[in-house]
Amino acid sequence: MTQAASAYASPTDALVAEFPSAVVVESHGQSVVYIDKALLADVVEYLRVSEEFTMCLDVTAVDHLQDSERAQIAGIKRERFEVVVNLISHPRNTRIRLIVQVPESDPSVPTLTSSFSGTSFPEREVYDMFGITFDGHPDLTRILMPDEWVGHPLRKDDAPARVPVTFKGDPGPR
Repeated sequence: MTQAASAYASPTDALVAEFPSAVVVESHGQSVVYIDKALLADVVEYLRVSEEFTMCLDVTAVDHLQDSERAQIAGIKRERFEVVVNLISHPRNTRIRLIVQVPESDPSVPTLTSSFSGTSFPEREVYDMFGITFDGHPDLTRILMPDEWVGHPLRKDDAPARVPVTFKGDPGPR
């Protein structure tokens, strides 16, 4: 452990000391920290600098619109969307998952590109598929769907539509 790492027993202990509103639970042997969406960029930067989290493995989202059996976490107000960030610390040989509740009425969170430039593409994918914006992102444009596409395909209420596809040797769309 380098001098940059805190004196706390674990990164989650240090995180809660620095951000008291964070709620920590364990899930499948991994720390899961629920944080306020306004603090997302600050928490990620704190973990990167002070707790030696050297890599952001993924940024993704979940739409809980039709999730009737969703777990209730004490102290967390459930919202329709969650943004999930997975970080790893190679020096500490540990992972941490951050979860941010994102309301349908304001589907936005701060970008993480200033801490981890590699989050640019996963943030664009979340924007494209779920319609969640990342405030401050340097190029928040569609990455998977055509620019003229209307809607966000991974939202549970996106109008399901059939896109006709003609396969080689097929007489036509079915």
